[in-house]
Amino acid sequence: MIRVEHLSKKYGECTVLKDITVQINKGEVISIIGPSGTGKSTFLRCLNLLERPSGGAIYIDGADLLDKKTDVPGIRQRMNMVFQSFNLFSHLSVRENLTIGPIKLKGMNREEAEHKALEILKLVGLAEKALNFPDELSGGQKQRVAIARCLAMEPEIILFDEPTSALDPTMVSEVLSVIRRLAREGMTMAIVTHEMAFARDVSNRVFYMDEGYIYEEGTPEQIFDNPQREKTRIFINRVRSFNYRITSPDYDLYAMNGEIEAFCEKQILPRITRHNLLLLVEELLQLHSQIPSVFPLDLTISHSEKHGNLELTLENAGEEINPLDPDLAPDDLGLNIINHLAEKIDYRRVDGRNSVIASLRKD
Repeated sequence: MIRVEHLSKKYGECTVLKDITVQINKGEVISIIGPSGTGKSTFLRCLNLLERPSGGAIYIDGADLLDKKTDVPGIRQRMNMVFQSFNLFSHLSVRENLTIGPIKLKGMNREEAEHKALEILKLVGLAEKALNFPDELSGGQKQRVAIARCLAMEPEIILFDEPTSALDPTMVSEVLSVIRRLAREGMTMAIVTHEMAFARDVSNRVFYMDEGYIYEEGTPEQIFDNPQREKTRIFINRVRSFNYRITSPDYDLYAMNGEIEAFCEKQILPRITRHNLLLLVEELLQLHSQIPSVFPLDLTISHSEKHGNLELTLENAGEEINPLDPDLAPDDLGLNIINHLAEKIDYRRVDGRNSVIASLRKD
């Protein structure tokens, strides 16, 4: 139903969207995820011309949206949008918010519009609020009314721009339940959301956006369980990283440990985890110090908020020597400590660089 080709959007010198080419089929539910400021909402706003694209093409059911001859208001009636800030008419009752569009834009008579409004309010669980005003509703109820108002126009496509971001956490589930019901009934939807569990549950496909373009797309299983690209993996697992370069064997161990401690505190890691991590780093560095010309040595510590995993990588561009080789170790004690602390440890050589990758054992 929606075909986008080489879409771009600029604000002066700032490029927000870069060469987006995608297709959304009838009945599909597409979740659009990614860091804040990467163009997700701008992409939705371009789809119904709330923002005019700087380049590219948008086709809705074969109609060129950017053609001057295209009936844009007519297409907007078929492709409605639900915003994060509700945008209800505060001086109108809930029922009047639902009937004003069908009466004024579609020529529906008032009696029919009011009957239909009540049926839709039943669908979203708010029939008893028909005569209330928006200020008398909770945030979750307001958003459900906004969805109901959208449905009153009988759209074929609904665009949701972070529909739960302005809500108290206790109200999120009631809005998501309504969207899930629409998905089961076959409504074509594109949803910008930060609710990862919801996106996984409701979507046919997921678009991961980063730096103004669709960086990766796939089924929920692929994106959430087996992302193919690094930025997607970092975002999905909410990975936070610490990087430190050791330039000589005379490095300042205490200064480095202080920075690692500060990183661990930001991640709210338990004291025993911090202790074991520092000990693992020290023992691995001791092994590396036996290798000539190992410096500079790059240390990376990655923490996955989603899974609670800690991964440590030591990498250098020297000759191919495995620091984990027992023949290089000054004694067995260091290797025994490392094997006790690490759940998994591996040596790799890729593109002329040596890497030792260790996962800290969970207590």
